[in-house]
Amino acid sequence: MKIIIKNKSELPIYEQIEQQIREQILDGSAAENEQLPSIRQLARDLKISVITTTRAYNDLADEGFIVSVSGKGYFVAPRNNELLRERMLCEMEEALDKAISSGRNAGLSDEEIITALKNYLEDQNGKYS
Repeated sequence: MKIIIKNKSELPIYEQIEQQIREQILDGSAAENEQLPSIRQLARDLKISVITTTRAYNDLADEGFIVSVSGKGYFVAPRNNELLRERMLCEMEEALDKAISSGRNAGLSDEEIITALKNYLEDQNGKYS
């Protein structure tokens, strides 16, 4: 598992860790039931506090992305497709909120924003066809 900490990032380190692990789980590069580095090992590898890695792992466990197995460590949780779908939908809605706000700040009407979204979707569909 590859995690890169950016000191100039606006995100706290624990959130950077969470985000990268979450992305690796969602894109399949971290497989279901794969063991994660121990909290201490990850802290050593990243040269950060054990408290920081503990917070990241606890948050990911609370969200259902990883599970703790007593005496063995942390593992990628079995995929709960409904949970993942709900989380992805929430992320999409947050991104749409930001995009709509940006469009309105630029003086676009709702119709212009919808047209821009439709055009974007058509472009994306063309890329993946």
